[in-house]
Amino acid sequence: CSSLTSITIPDSVTTIGGYAFYECTSLTSITIGDSVTTIGDFAFCDCDSLTELTLPSTLWAVGYYAFASGSYKQSRTFYFKSIDPPYTLSNGEWGVFSGNYVELTTIYVPTESVERYKTADGWNEYADYIFGYDFE
Repeated sequence: CSSLTSITIPDSVTTIGGYAFYECTSLTSITIGDSVTTIGDFAFCDCDSLTELTLPSTLWAVGYYAFASGSYKQSRTFYFKSIDPPYTLSNGEWGVFSGNYVELTTIYVPTESVERYKTADGWNEYADYIFGYDFE
């Protein structure tokens, strides 16, 4: 999928499977429908051109390395609308954002949920990169 630049995942989709967009290096724009509840392992891993992504409030589970990158060298911004941190099996080695340049990642969550994310299993390893955001 190296020539894929944009994708819209409709509201009828509830799961983005593992490796769905793995190494889609030209992917710059993704619109994710409001019904997605699960994102599988490595789903957006090594999508090196993706700089911003908004995840719906319905999201409740995120797999290993879902947004990881080993070669990403520019900043990335993720907006998680979920009040409760999505469940993940992250264990430090296999995190949601693991990779060489995780320090270039900013994670915005609902302002009232910042502490919940910063202390939740699988999210606490990214506490320094989690900030509050007032979603409308």
